Amino acid sequence: MKTTRTDAAGGREPDVAVRVRGLRKQYGHRVAVDGIDLDIAHGETFALLGPNGAGKSTTVEILEGYRSRTAGEVSVLGVDPARGGLDWKARLGIVLQSSGETGQYTVREQLRQFAGYYPNPRDVDEVIAAVGLEAQAGTRLQKLSGGQRRRVDVALGIVGRPELLFLDEPTTGFDPAARREFWGLVRGLKAEGTTIVLTTHYLDEAAQLGDRAGVIIGGRLVDVAPIDVLGGEAARVPIVRWRDARGLVRETRTDAPARLVASLVAELGGEPRELEVIRPSLEDIYLDLVGDADAADADGAAGPATETAPEEALA
Repeated sequence: MKTTRTDAAGGREPDVAVRVRGLRKQYGHRVAVDGIDLDIAHGETFALLGPNGAGKSTTVEILEGYRSRTAGEVSVLGVDPARGGLDWKARLGIVLQSSGETGQYTVREQLRQFAGYYPNPRDVDEVIAAVGLEAQAGTRLQKLSGGQRRRVDVALGIVGRPELLFLDEPTTGFDPAARREFWGLVRGLKAEGTTIVLTTHYLDEAAQLGDRAGVIIGGRLVDVAPIDVLGGEAARVPIVRWRDARGLVRETRTDAPARLVASLVAELGGEPRELEVIRPSLEDIYLDLVGDADAADADGAAGPATETAPEEALA
């Protein structure tokens, strides 16, 4: 159950797992994250979306405590990540894009070792089963396929029973069936009360798993909303598309697509050619937001930010 606390003004506000105000990260003259404000509630699955170089990874790394910030306030599970100690880190689970775990340990040995780092870990064999690696439990990591290694990454991220789980492109290398199985695992973690921060390029994954999503472009959050209202009402108006009597493709956005189709049928004396009624998906809405941001850049706004400075990449 979500708790509440009293803010400085004496009001009541929902307790949050992640609280960010004015977050900024700058490398010299290059701005990677530019004034982000964000709250993520306990038990929420939040999808952070955006194109490559938009600032997603930088933001998440700051939340995880792996990257310093230039300005702003950040609280993760009540702790400033810049000052988080081992007790705080034990409450987090992190699945990076690539872990590099390719050593001589078997899958089970690696998980047992990691489980020993946490005060209340999950049962290792249950975790192995949850990520679909029972048949590879005794196989050395270096002999696993890329997709199987990715499942090990996920297993390592959840074995500590984290309060807050960061999933960075978690299903890269998964086949469609494995992705569906993983979604079931994430839903189970959510049902247990785990807070989840998800970054993914699979928009269907964000739609399936996310409670809310934020779209970050050029280091700024351009929209934050529940999945089913992201982009606003106008972005979700259905599109009716057809080919008219002259062979031209026509399309109209309308809140009453059935009425429009009926009027077209009456006008033409039959169903229009190549008739489509399209309800914008999360992917359509996301691409519209990115396109709008690109258009603003073309009109003179600041260009896309660089996420990683060369000097830090070499550090």
